[in-house]
Amino acid sequence: MQAALLLIDLQEDFLSKPNLEPSAGEIVRGTTILLQGCRHYSLPVIHIWTTISPKPDNRMPHWQKQGRFLCLAGTPGHAVPPSLRPVPQEFIIHKTFYSGFENGELADLLEKLKIDTLLVAGIYLHGCVRETVLDAYQKGYKIWIAEDATGSDDGLHGAISLRYLQARAAQFATVETLLSLVANRQRKHLETVLTLPSGIAEQPLLASSSALTWIHKSPRNLSETLWQVPIADAVTLEELLSNSQETLKDWQSFSLCQRQELLHQFATLLEQEKLNFVRQLAIEIGKPITQGEAEVNRAISLLKTVAKYGEDALPVAKGIDRQYRYSPVGKIALITPWNNPLAIAIGKIAPALVYGNTVIWKPAPAGSAIAIKVKELFDRLDCPSEIVTLVLGDRTTALMLMAHPEIDAVSLSGSSRAGYAAQEICARRRIPLQAELGGNNGAIVWSDCELERAAKLIVAGAFGFAGQRCTANRRAIVDADCYEAFVNHLVKAMEELHWGDPLAELTQVGPLISQQQRDRVAALIERSAVKAEMIYALSRPEIQPLGSYYPPTLVCCDNPTQEIVEEETFGPVLVVQKARNLQQAIALNNRLKQGLVAALFSASPQRHQDFLQKIKAGILKINYATADVDVDLPFGGWKHSGVGSPEHSVGDREFYTRLQSIYWHQQ
Repeated sequence: MQAALLLIDLQEDFLSKPNLEPSAGEIVRGTTILLQGCRHYSLPVIHIWTTISPKPDNRMPHWQKQGRFLCLAGTPGHAVPPSLRPVPQEFIIHKTFYSGFENGELADLLEKLKIDTLLVAGIYLHGCVRETVLDAYQKGYKIWIAEDATGSDDGLHGAISLRYLQARAAQFATVETLLSLVANRQRKHLETVLTLPSGIAEQPLLASSSALTWIHKSPRNLSETLWQVPIADAVTLEELLSNSQETLKDWQSFSLCQRQELLHQFATLLEQEKLNFVRQLAIEIGKPITQGEAEVNRAISLLKTVAKYGEDALPVAKGIDRQYRYSPVGKIALITPWNNPLAIAIGKIAPALVYGNTVIWKPAPAGSAIAIKVKELFDRLDCPSEIVTLVLGDRTTALMLMAHPEIDAVSLSGSSRAGYAAQEICARRRIPLQAELGGNNGAIVWSDCELERAAKLIVAGAFGFAGQRCTANRRAIVDADCYEAFVNHLVKAMEELHWGDPLAELTQVGPLISQQQRDRVAALIERSAVKAEMIYALSRPEIQPLGSYYPPTLVCCDNPTQEIVEEETFGPVLVVQKARNLQQAIALNNRLKQGLVAALFSASPQRHQDFLQKIKAGILKINYATADVDVDLPFGGWKHSGVGSPEHSVGDREFYTRLQSIYWHQQ
């Protein structure tokens, strides 16, 4: 393999555009890591820049019509961030339109260097990256696109481009995977690590022919590799789904009472295996054992609660010749995250089954071993084993599964970017989608509340499980009259946190899921340091070298446009903002694109009413932190935090069944 790195349009004018996903900071960070790695392995690096001059005017016609002057030569907007600046021996290609191949200079250079493989990072995925990749594909190059170093300011268009390119012209992988491939280390590593199957429908376990493997290291000790899982390919997926239609018919022949009883039986099995699951969650996910026990208990409660469902889907007569009924949707693809690998999965599987559907479940890679344990428990029930089919892999596996013609609906919990990909696929196929897409949750704290109690609840909600919960309390918006006093209460509550090994009884804050996540959070804090009013972090240096630990960190930042405020950190970080009045506090909360959970701490009934009337979120709390929710109320976000029906409660019947009206004439 003779590879070269192409960096496309990573210029300040493009990076400053709003609505970039990932954020500009994350794109630059990922690209910097990729660039440094390629330099280390002496790969040729080619910087492709849009370069505009006013005289003669060489802008694209639509820029001329819109009066847009971007990337003017010699201006700050034309430059790239310092970490991405070319060094001697690297190449620069200038262009004015979309493709880096537009003037022939890039093609000549690649031929001269005898390149056959391109690694690509840059923006925008739906524009210049796409056109450059398509031209490279036409010329016969093998192309890898760094998915975490490539972005778009049009999320849906970006998702369409990703699917289109992946199906035709390129493969997508993380920066870490690409550097591993460049170093040619991965296959050697596979020989010495426990390998999980790529899918389970019925025995025997299936393996994948895919060359790519996802490797999972211990969050507690990064030198320990726990296991690896091959990425399920299209052949594996077809084999897993080969008997799905017959299984669906068999399962729907079970009565409602039988389906309900099976959920009770599974709850009993889960109760028996509780301690094993709690320990596995601590070792593989880094979840402190007290919080792991809470997750298992939540899964059991979900099973028992959902087991009461079903009667609400029985036929309803509207006269002697008319009725309507709720029919099962069919085969449901479930895409679940790693942070609550048991409870979130059970919260989807249980209602799908009780309403007569079957499930094809694709967990996040880090949750693969826990998913196998759950599948093994299901196989002990007296029912068709294929009612829950397990397929293991990465994002590409999820895309294949959602797009498969056998799938009738998709339920997903994941990132905003994953949501766009699911929306594009499901809209194209016109199948239902239920998506929970995270939250940048704010708690408004007013001076008339119990400040010490509010601080303790918010600190627990922000830093428990290292902030790796979609409901975590990420922001506190504080009345200016009590701001300093409340920050002091927060610091005191943080100092009382138990931070360390998730297997220790008292631990509240364990490690992040991986070194990559830890480094991502650290880089975000570093980028924020020059713009924040104050940053306070706990210190326990003795545990940091062992695992992917990051100290619980408080960031005071009143500027609402800063990345640390606008982006969901998904780490042990709490951002504090100041508000002059309740109207401003509500506006600060509502201005963000996410809208999962919002909270208010206040003793004033009038403020309670103002909050309930004006806040834009799917879950509202008064005098509680945003973290944690009950199993018997709907769970769903507004705005960018959710798509489709909410999970749980009334949302389950709405998503897992379809209404049918029936008319007949009596002969």
